[in-house]
Amino acid sequence: MSLRVRFAPSPTGYLHVGGGRTALFNWLYARKHGGTFILRIEDTDKERSNDTNTKSILEGLEWLGLSWDEGPYFQSEGIERHKAVAHELLKKGWAYRSFATSAELEAQRKQAEADKRPWLRDDASRALSVAESDRRAAAGEPFAIRFKVPLDGGGTRFEDAVYGVQERKHADIEDFALLRPDGTPLYNHVVVCDDVEMRITFVIRGQDHLSNTHKQLLIYRAIGSEPPRFAHLPLINAPDRTKLSKRKHGEVVSVTTYRDRGFLPEAFRNFLALLGWSAGGDKEIYTTEELTAAFTLEGISRSNAIINFSESDPRMWTDKKALHLNQEHLNRMAVEDLAPRVEPVLRGAGLWDDAYAAGGARHDWFLRALALLRTRFVTLSDFAGPGRAYFADDFETDAAAREKNLGKEPRLKEWLPALAARFEAEPEFTHAALEPLLRAYSDELGVKAGVLINAARTAVSGQSVGPSLFELLELVGRQRVCARMRSAAATL
Repeated sequence: MSLRVRFAPSPTGYLHVGGGRTALFNWLYARKHGGTFILRIEDTDKERSNDTNTKSILEGLEWLGLSWDEGPYFQSEGIERHKAVAHELLKKGWAYRSFATSAELEAQRKQAEADKRPWLRDDASRALSVAESDRRAAAGEPFAIRFKVPLDGGGTRFEDAVYGVQERKHADIEDFALLRPDGTPLYNHVVVCDDVEMRITFVIRGQDHLSNTHKQLLIYRAIGSEPPRFAHLPLINAPDRTKLSKRKHGEVVSVTTYRDRGFLPEAFRNFLALLGWSAGGDKEIYTTEELTAAFTLEGISRSNAIINFSESDPRMWTDKKALHLNQEHLNRMAVEDLAPRVEPVLRGAGLWDDAYAAGGARHDWFLRALALLRTRFVTLSDFAGPGRAYFADDFETDAAAREKNLGKEPRLKEWLPALAARFEAEPEFTHAALEPLLRAYSDELGVKAGVLINAARTAVSGQSVGPSLFELLELVGRQRVCARMRSAAATL
């Protein structure tokens, strides 16, 4: 049978980075082995599932470039089939009706706790004869359907592709519910029904499902179906090694946050892949093709991965490696491929000029600007943030940069206009001509060239750091450079 894997998120929230990584690993494994990647939306939790969350999940997957081969299927569409399977298990003796009320079950659990033993089964209902169970059900008495875990002293066993051999005794598994008293099916039941229906051959999912696998294996055996292979992935934790949660850790948890903050999808795929997986060696930068070729389940770690971020540092709102990888992908991309990525960012900020994409001088200037600016930028959003001064004259000057580079030398009020006059008189407004001009003027003044370089940079770009000043000046252009230097001097 050909490989068939699935990603099955629950639409009770956005696409979590852990879910994004699970989807990526399934997608990579399917692509590497010529298999089928299936998307299934597990929307049976009607109280928490909604269309907005489903849309967010689909948008996150589409942004990541994880195209699915089948689906999206919706679990709720198979409810009647799930119910029919549960009743068939009841008929065959693999399950029983549990007539205990919620209050009675709670009392049983408390008694088990007092006896210092786990509560595993509704013994009274399990002991009922088929005739008595049928009679009470026919009389309208509400009941849940529970799986009848064997009491034969045996157990379940499987070999996980990541965590190795996993065993659990039947005596340690509770009689888990298949259907609630209102007839709605529960997770362990429906996931098996759907995986069988979709002919899933390999289940790759989070480590938090590891214990569920033993219950699911019992259902596979009961319905006479061969179970798939399993690979469980380590969890992704916060720096304090607690579970990532939106309530505690904010937007760092959501995949679409990275899209909205200007990450490249290929860079974020690279980052997700390295959360708990390694091909060995020191290689960190992967194209999608390289990831697909290198990916193996054997490379997945058993240790939980960590997203390292600092809530106190705005630039470190997410993992430093994520930012580093994005910057690397930004700089390795052909500038012609980068241009359409930057366009929507500039459009959103009101900075786009259609001439940038129309060919000709403005198009050539735009590509030169991208090639220069990206060497200092980390995300696409930077082109409209610290990069705003290159595309518009209405930009803000960083307060710290102004204080450091313009506020400590009062003579800059005369020096900057004088330097602007020399720039205007220079026949060639190029990098090669401007640097010796500025350095010669600093020698005349008897000051370090850095004083004029830093002052000019802040006056022209509003920043204290950036690309080479003289390339920056050439890019912004003579008229705008001189006007900005005079304007800055007038405010001193």
